[in-house]
Amino acid sequence: MTPQSDSPLLLMEEISKVYRVGQEEVYALRSVSLAIGRNEYVAIMGPSGSGKSTMMNLIGCLDTPSSGRYLLAGRAVQELDEDELAAIRNREIGFVFQTFNLLPRSTAAGNVELPLIYRGLPAAERKRRVAGAIARVGLSDRATHRPNQLSGGQRQRVAIARALVTEPSLILADEPTGNLDTATGEEILRAFAEIHRGGNTVVLVTHEEDVARHAQRIIRLRDGRVESDSAV
Repeated sequence: MTPQSDSPLLLMEEISKVYRVGQEEVYALRSVSLAIGRNEYVAIMGPSGSGKSTMMNLIGCLDTPSSGRYLLAGRAVQELDEDELAAIRNREIGFVFQTFNLLPRSTAAGNVELPLIYRGLPAAERKRRVAGAIARVGLSDRATHRPNQLSGGQRQRVAIARALVTEPSLILADEPTGNLDTATGEEILRAFAEIHRGGNTVVLVTHEEDVARHAQRIIRLRDGRVESDSAV
């Protein structure tokens, strides 16, 4: 069933995540409920141990909840098998990581193309999409450069283009400015703002208040619970 256009892109209802450490059960998340709509720009914040990383892994379908219900683009994530989780990650989510995660021997274009190869798209379609994604982040003149020929900010923009190229429902960014100096970090945050204005949903995971304030809404976690959820 195709989800209604006005339904949340991401819906969590009473989500808990429990890890077993020896004989002890450790709650990383406790009965978290939230909704994120299409074309929202949301920051998730919290100190170490707040459940922030667990939340990112669940949103990104890198893990599944112990209890509760998680719907992404209308699909019940907790009911998917490993192959279906891999497919939803490839089609619905564009990931941007602090460490860029670029292949050092591939060009910028080659790195951006990789998820399309995994999807099995024809070469002509891959070329068209790669060119569009690289242009969108302002790196058309760097498409044939390898990562070691690019600045930190340019490498992160390659990673953003790779996230965009699959035309996902959600851009999920984990501390995307963490390895960058202040000026370059601001440049990357402007890129995310532009991506959001272009119609994408952006979820930014960060521990930095000044980074979070670039979003429209901040969800603060503490001890595995939502402490606050408010507009910026």
